[in-house]
Amino acid sequence: MPSLTIRDVSPKTHAKLAARAALKGQSLQEYLSAKLDEMAERLEPDEWVDRVRRRKATMKSSLTTEKILEYKDMDRR
Repeated sequence: MPSLTIRDVSPKTHAKLAARAALKGQSLQEYLSAKLDEMAERLEPDEWVDRVRRRKATMKSSLTTEKILEYKDMDRR
């Protein structure tokens, strides 16, 4: 399994992360490994927009952006 080294982490940040890990009953390595897995699975905003645009291009929807926003605003009434 690959390893990762992060240098120049501030003592304050290290202490906060170590405390969070301890609260979960995990080592700092276990805690950060799980957080990195979560980050890797989450889409970046530009990836999300690209995915939405590709999906929209393949679907034949007659709804315009204006109509969608109008319907969305109807929920607030």
